[in-house]
Amino acid sequence: MDFPIFQADFFGNRFLIGFIAIVHVIINHSFAVGMMPLLAFFEWWCYRNGRDEWDRLLYRILAVAFVVTTTVGALTGVGIWFSTSVVNPVAIGSLLRVFYWAWFSEWVVFVSEVVLILIYFLTWKRMTGDRKPAHIRIGIALGLMSWLTMAIITAILGFMMNTGDWTQQRSLLTGFLNPVYVPQLLFRTTVALALAGSLALALSIAFTRNDRALRAQAIRWFSGWTLCWSIPVAIASLLYYAVIPQEMMANMPVAFGTIAWASQYAILLKITLATAAAVILVSVWGVVRPGWGGAVTWIIPFACLALLLGQFERARQFVRKPYVLAYYMYSNGVRVNESAYLVKTGLLPNANWTSERGVGADNKIPAGRDIFMIACSRCHTINGLNSIKGNLARLYPGQVWQETVIDAYIKNIHGARAYMPPFPGTVEERGALAAYLVRLQSSHDVVVSPFDKRK
Repeated sequence: MDFPIFQADFFGNRFLIGFIAIVHVIINHSFAVGMMPLLAFFEWWCYRNGRDEWDRLLYRILAVAFVVTTTVGALTGVGIWFSTSVVNPVAIGSLLRVFYWAWFSEWVVFVSEVVLILIYFLTWKRMTGDRKPAHIRIGIALGLMSWLTMAIITAILGFMMNTGDWTQQRSLLTGFLNPVYVPQLLFRTTVALALAGSLALALSIAFTRNDRALRAQAIRWFSGWTLCWSIPVAIASLLYYAVIPQEMMANMPVAFGTIAWASQYAILLKITLATAAAVILVSVWGVVRPGWGGAVTWIIPFACLALLLGQFERARQFVRKPYVLAYYMYSNGVRVNESAYLVKTGLLPNANWTSERGVGADNKIPAGRDIFMIACSRCHTINGLNSIKGNLARLYPGQVWQETVIDAYIKNIHGARAYMPPFPGTVEERGALAAYLVRLQSSHDVVVSPFDKRK
């Protein structure tokens, strides 16, 4: 509550962060983390076997990876920082306090990765012959830096799902080696390598239109690479799934929109196994009969793996609710250990950027909007995606909303929906929020800007 509140009311803060993160993860894992080791390996194979036509194909694939990672990949990487910082700066600040040196190291590694990919791409055609082994070593170093960048950030992502012993031993190492870290890192590593193979498979189709022999070889080799990593992906997915805290498992049906499956263990298992089966079948087909199938066929593995990774990323962001940092901070930026204090003293007196400092008879609605922005707007919009108006309309279909009913629901909201944090304000503030929400049923937002001044 020390920072101004940002709200993207059309598509919502939650969608803003989720969309940027999913796009970035798919690009980063497929075009960088997985692709650079693949290219270095096949470049070494080409050099050992004197396959110049393969060397040219690999260069064209690298060119695509270079352009995508240094444009969309870089922009969405910065976009994650931007979106999370403006939506929940308190959470980012808390993570920086724990992982300061890890983030410092990650930026050093990232800069090294950028320099190496520039060198690797720009010197591909120059470092030939006797200089080729040195170029291959650059590719190996690039692959290592790409993986290290992901490995460091994965520790932070795991910490957000389960802080482990950090609450008792507040050290960087304890936070880094959280219970989710290694399984999630195995999953991301294997899926990145499989994604790279499936992406190289799809790109090679476009780059070998006039060379059927090379196309058949590319399909066979890249299908084989994807096939080799498909089963490890399935195993790592299950290991990752197994370390999700039990309290968060209850959110899995909601995360996947499958509330009717709430009693079934196989919500994510079915998606994982179906993806693995599709990838394996197409990959086997590519190894055995590389001359068969149209271009669309060879896109299937990449599409399936990207969908799997996107679903995992989406689920990871949702299942940790009501927390943004597991067991330490709620999704609205309120620390768990300060909730009791806020219930006693109120949200408005402790918020620096509100236009209202308390609840009175003459400001109940404006105060209610300020409270909505503080306590609810990280996840809910007013009129857009996941809007509070739409949710209440579904909760009370065809009914006129009553302040007492809405107030009672807010009071017990965490018990009714465990993925929503408990209301962190006073009884008067809860009533003001209820009054504001009731007013929304018959009118648009009545306050132009709740954070237009600081008192």
